[in-house]
Amino acid sequence: MAGSMRRIAVMTSGGDSPGMNPAIRAVVRSAAAAGVEVFGIRQAFSGLLAGDFERLSPRDVSGIIQRGGTILQTARNVEFRTPQGQARGMRRLNEHGIEGLIVIGGDGSLRGALALHKLGFPVVGAPGSIDNDIYGTNMCIGVDTALNTIIDAIDKLRDTASSHERCFLLEVMGRNCGYLATMGGILGGAEFIVIPEHETQLEDIGKTLHEAYLKGKSHAMGIIAEGASLKINDIATFLEQHEIGFEVRMTVLGHVVRGGKPSAFDRLLATRMGVKATQLLLAGETGVMVGLHGREIGTVSLEEATSNQRDVSSEYIEMAEMLAK
Repeated sequence: MAGSMRRIAVMTSGGDSPGMNPAIRAVVRSAAAAGVEVFGIRQAFSGLLAGDFERLSPRDVSGIIQRGGTILQTARNVEFRTPQGQARGMRRLNEHGIEGLIVIGGDGSLRGALALHKLGFPVVGAPGSIDNDIYGTNMCIGVDTALNTIIDAIDKLRDTASSHERCFLLEVMGRNCGYLATMGGILGGAEFIVIPEHETQLEDIGKTLHEAYLKGKSHAMGIIAEGASLKINDIATFLEQHEIGFEVRMTVLGHVVRGGKPSAFDRLLATRMGVKATQLLLAGETGVMVGLHGREIGTVSLEEATSNQRDVSSEYIEMAEMLAK
């Protein structure tokens, strides 16, 4: 019943993202302010099935707002996708007297939250994904920090690229969503971007770079999402086989994009989402995900959030192409 909860739990699941720690802190302290105990579940659904629960007091979350990653750690779990695993998870929650759960994570994590909701357990989700691929929120926790890491890398690569008249190909994270690559390309002044949502031809890349060289540009930059059909090595090989004017170099940022202190924006977003998720759960709401709607923190059903895909806006793709001229 609404207002009757005395013990809830929080977990971070899926890929980590900067801002998960501020979200955990917000859940623990806003729950404590309402007189509710919070237990942290270590290593997400794997820890849930193993019964790895730990009481978190307001003091336990001191000094974590500035830390990247997640103090609760995270993991991916196949067993929880099965009805047997979900039933075992419910049993573990009941064994520990947990009356509600907040799940912070991406699409797979929110699907796990939805499964618990369908079994009748009170659960609220919060979107944590650097790819910004979750439907129902303008921004996910961790996106801003990841984007700033990418921009910093682009700026540094540009320094050395212009010194040697080189074209740098930079691969960034983005398995199914090219948001980071697209925004990195716009904000970093790239000549081209390659993303999963938009088909790009090798010949067009070569033509773009050769024209940039003929215009007198001292360097060029291409941003490639890891999940794009065209791979960075294939692009580099093609460009080296065709005279474009620039020398070609490759850099793969990899998991560097996931780490680092959360930015001011991510700390605030994570804190607002953590507080809102806790308030909703304690008020008896379940089966919803908090999201940034304009300037406000609103909600969308977990069903809707997990059954829709959030793609990069075609407007951003067109903007990137226009500004690269």
